[in-house]
Amino acid sequence: MKTSDFDYTLPPELIAQTPVEPRDRARLMVLSRRDGSLEHRRFYEVTDYLARGDVLVFNDSRVIPARLRGRKADTGGKLELLLLRRLAPNLWETLVRPARRTRVGSRLELTDEPEVKLSAEVVAVKDGGRRVVSFSDESRLPQLGSIPLPPYIHAPIKDPERYQTVYASASGSVAAPTAGLHFTPELLSRIEAKGVSCLFTTLHVGLDTFLPVREEDPLKHPIHRELGLISEETSRLLSQAKREGRRIICVGTTTARLVEAAAQASDPLHLKPFDGWVSLFILPGHRFRIADGLITNFHLPRSTLLMLVTAFAGKGLISRAYREAINEGYRFYSFGDAMLIL
Repeated sequence: MKTSDFDYTLPPELIAQTPVEPRDRARLMVLSRRDGSLEHRRFYEVTDYLARGDVLVFNDSRVIPARLRGRKADTGGKLELLLLRRLAPNLWETLVRPARRTRVGSRLELTDEPEVKLSAEVVAVKDGGRRVVSFSDESRLPQLGSIPLPPYIHAPIKDPERYQTVYASASGSVAAPTAGLHFTPELLSRIEAKGVSCLFTTLHVGLDTFLPVREEDPLKHPIHRELGLISEETSRLLSQAKREGRRIICVGTTTARLVEAAAQASDPLHLKPFDGWVSLFILPGHRFRIADGLITNFHLPRSTLLMLVTAFAGKGLISRAYREAINEGYRFYSFGDAMLIL
């Protein structure tokens, strides 16, 4: 297995720059692992493939206003900070651009407004432009920050809420769990009316989600860690569904990664609550213990997300699905179309 096995060429015009309106009108490709068939539908028709007793598992993480602009206190040089993860009160790992000459002890000013004055200091230097920064008052960050969009989206977003799922509630992500962007309140109501259970977990998505695997041997890739939470009630209901043989369908690779990590740490039939860091790297050969189905978008070449989807559905089926999606003009990546794999 090589990273190049997960490469493909995507015409740039297929990278979705804006979301479909309404949310559930995106296209949906339905993949059958049983017979290898592909169907072309619209996302609101996902209910045709759900049955009473099924369980949908969502990631309710909310994207924080993680992009900050400021300057160096000594030189006045402009810079941009992207919050990556909270390490302790007022202490964050960040990505700084430009990072050159931003050393330990560098003082930063993040606003000119006296009423929301915020300063920061670099306390540690990491590779790849990462800096650990201590803020004078992190409670001011939401006032000053903006929602970060992935680097391949160049069009400004008119409504920042459009890069949030309608059920987002637990703040902490720097990127949206994008498979969930297709759901509307009305669609969720129709799903529940069919007798499908909707359960919510939390996995705070990090910037590394978008980074390609640069090692030719994917096993040498340092997988990113993300903070996850599965409540006692959700773990109990997942275990019950598994014991009763009911289908569990994960909405998004982040959800799949979280529940599979929790299952590795305990027994899928008696799943324990989970609260901690997730560092599971799912590659072909992984035995899925919880997920029976997956709703996901179309992912970047050479990405860990494409590797996870391939592990779930098989290399042949995923490669064929991606070729057909390109031929049929599907929209790719965060604001793009979706696939349902059963």
